Amino acid sequence: MIAVAAPQGAVRFWGLALLGSAALAASAQVALPLWPVPATLQTLVVLLLGALGGARFGVATVALYLAEGAAGLPVFANGTGGIAALAGPTAGYLVGFLPAAWLAGHAGSGWRRAGAMLTAAHLVVFIPGIAWLAGFVGIERAVVAGFIPFIPGTVVKTALALVLLRMLRRG
Repeated sequence: MIAVAAPQGAVRFWGLALLGSAALAASAQVALPLWPVPATLQTLVVLLLGALGGARFGVATVALYLAEGAAGLPVFANGTGGIAALAGPTAGYLVGFLPAAWLAGHAGSGWRRAGAMLTAAHLVVFIPGIAWLAGFVGIERAVVAGFIPFIPGTVVKTALALVLLRMLRRG
């Protein structure tokens, strides 16, 4: 038998990424049933993954999460998974998690910079989200149903991410 040793850093990185993808999957299950896209805690977790782990880690963790969902694991909102979920109305938002995690990974430590980067990261989710959703319901309905109702939650989750980031970086 030939044993292949993985570098300790890689094992730690992917072990933490697996835990991060589990946190992301759990946050997807906290959902308000809005139409056609549920409101979840996923963006809060995406922001924290990037901001705490860095851009590379955040993107890798989100990519792992998306691969788990594509493989059929019930990790998306309301316990869904599979290719069909990645072709449905929420697919653009899920893909938007990748650049959001990357941007959050550049949040920095100052209040202004971190606040600006986390806000930008949170808002970038809506670009592919609305664009993809428009293919199902038209651009006007995509904005009305896929962005406007999410503004208050976006403000709260972004502020909460900033506060949690500051707390976690101190301790």
